[in-house]
Amino acid sequence: MILDLIASRNYAEESEVRAMPMVLRIERVDPPSRTALLEAAAASAVAVCLDPRADVGGEWHEAVRAWVAGRIRKVSRRARGVQWEAVQELPGVTITVDGASVRSLLPVLVTETPREVAKLQISGSDLPPDEPGAVPEGARLLYVNPRVEMSAGKLAAQVGHASMLLAPRLSEADLKAWALLDYRCAVRTPSAEEWDALLGRDDVVAVRDAGFTEVEPGTTTVLAV
Repeated sequence: MILDLIASRNYAEESEVRAMPMVLRIERVDPPSRTALLEAAAASAVAVCLDPRADVGGEWHEAVRAWVAGRIRKVSRRARGVQWEAVQELPGVTITVDGASVRSLLPVLVTETPREVAKLQISGSDLPPDEPGAVPEGARLLYVNPRVEMSAGKLAAQVGHASMLLAPRLSEADLKAWALLDYRCAVRTPSAEEWDALLGRDDVVAVRDAGFTEVEPGTTTVLAV
């Protein structure tokens, strides 16, 4: 049901705006690497949608269904210390990759964003580039547009879109294998030439941004293979 809605993307006009809050753990001392944080974000977003609680009859189903039936908006915020501990009590899924943690929360009406989340800052979530190393076995590849500059917070939402849009394209066996790896993703930035070649392939899923923040409307931000 949820995967069918994601696959169709024939959403109606929304009377109320819903969004998935994504909380990025960025401590003042020893912050995470940018790549690991993005990979955790991608995994946690799709994990919420594929969680058994989001199935028909589950306690999360109506909230996820209503959100996916509209635009799949996400809002990234940063947290540290007691702020991070507080959001663990809210419904959602936390994924940790190489010491970087992200908790994607159950989608809510923007006007009903939990107080613990609303007080967190959206800005200040950027991190310096890093060398990600080899792609882990079984990870799903997400490629970031090399021609577009985006903050880590913005990209966290974009790779979350990509992992969600990729899920309906996978077989049941592939989804089960991916779940065993906690929906492991590998976020990489190709060269401009490699990006152009990827755009022409039939086996990629493209994320095109609505242009509310940082990029122009219609910009292709991430490709999922």
